[in-house]
Amino acid sequence: MSVSAATPGSEREAPTGAPAVDRVLPAHKLFIFGLQHLCIMYAGAVAVPLIVGPAIGLNALQIATLVSADLLVSGIATIIQSAGISKLFGVRLPVVAGATFTVLNPMIIIATQYGGVHGLPYVYGAMMVSGAAGLILAKPFSMIVRFFPPLVAGTVICIIGLSLGGADISLIAPKLVHGANVADVTNVVIAFIVVLSIIVISRLFRGFISQIAVLLSIVIGTIVAAILGRAHFGNLGSVGWFGGPHIFRFGDPKFAAAPIITMCIVMLVTFTESTADMLAVGEMVEKDLTPNDLARGLATDALSAFIASFTNSFPDTAFAENVGLVGLTGIRSRWVVTVCGVLLVILGLIPKVGQIIADLPGPVIGGAATIMFSMVTAVGIQTLHKASFRNNDNLLIVAISLAVGLVPAFDPSFYDGFPKDFQVIFGSSITATVIFAFVLNIVFNHWGGGREESAVQLAIDEGAVFAGPAGAAEAGTP
Repeated sequence: MSVSAATPGSEREAPTGAPAVDRVLPAHKLFIFGLQHLCIMYAGAVAVPLIVGPAIGLNALQIATLVSADLLVSGIATIIQSAGISKLFGVRLPVVAGATFTVLNPMIIIATQYGGVHGLPYVYGAMMVSGAAGLILAKPFSMIVRFFPPLVAGTVICIIGLSLGGADISLIAPKLVHGANVADVTNVVIAFIVVLSIIVISRLFRGFISQIAVLLSIVIGTIVAAILGRAHFGNLGSVGWFGGPHIFRFGDPKFAAAPIITMCIVMLVTFTESTADMLAVGEMVEKDLTPNDLARGLATDALSAFIASFTNSFPDTAFAENVGLVGLTGIRSRWVVTVCGVLLVILGLIPKVGQIIADLPGPVIGGAATIMFSMVTAVGIQTLHKASFRNNDNLLIVAISLAVGLVPAFDPSFYDGFPKDFQVIFGSSITATVIFAFVLNIVFNHWGGGREESAVQLAIDEGAVFAGPAGAAEAGTP
């Protein structure tokens, strides 16, 4: 197995003993690294309720309820994913869970069709059923992991990073001019300072300081933004100290066939996205995921949807931003992410603390996200390096899969004329790429034996790469 780019002096180089992914770091490092994960994922975590709320006519207080519930459920799911519960739940990797963007359009459509705010009971009724169905389907779905060799996994990991590129741009340049994001010079300067700080800190320092380069750069960027008048924390006074989940805040769940079918499709889409992200993290921490590992991770996604159905939250999936952070810092301990989960729970119960993170300037988070998303793409390229591209059609598989996946990334409205269920599936760059890479790999490399099956299998089993005129196998970089 190859390893991700990491800074020298990281915890992966500690003396032999427990695997790095299971190693418990000193308390102060757990807290700082966990806080760094929190800062990276927070904007994405609260984005879903902030988009859904206004779209279905919720007032500010109701939206605040969604945000708090979202943070609470994200924290619970993150703790379970990283720490695990018995043999039932948790992939036991440094996986940060957050609300999936796949649920945005379906929730808005269902709620609107059934009366806006009054349609939310149908949304949460469907979410409850989809969560229960997901718990049943997690194990069967996990059995397809053997059809995710480096060829498929690497392609999907690449699209995760590439498709997220627009998110950091919208944070840096949120103002729309004629339908386009036009950057403000000051915002770009702030984002550039964050990126430059990450580079300088990573280059000049080693060990602990280098590993928190992203967090330190966010602090530096926030200070610069404040000096330039782009950091505002005026909302802090209007937020309460304590809050908690309001069970069935919008009424008892209601059940209808169409919403249930739609949300079950969302659950399967979430499974495909989480599978790709968990494989990416497994690649980074050098842990080969078994079907049982994957099943526990997917079951946790389903459990999050079930919990969300009565706490007014959203289904969770693994956050790609944090996948990139694992690759950049080389911090592979899953207990760091457990601390991030605890902090999320605290934010869900203490809204005033959460507001501080929420008020971090967009260009600051956008600058850090630029590096995180690109890191995910780089890991995908590294994973593809394990696949054989000699005397086979694997390049064609990668090209077609990326081409199809990039369509909704470049033009989100491309499929607006298609049926809603089609939009849910193929409107997601990640899901579309998973489907095409998965199917094409079976067609070219499994049906009829494939052209170079022995070479492909060797690359999968031994992490070999193929080089030289004779195509001799060389051991992958450790």
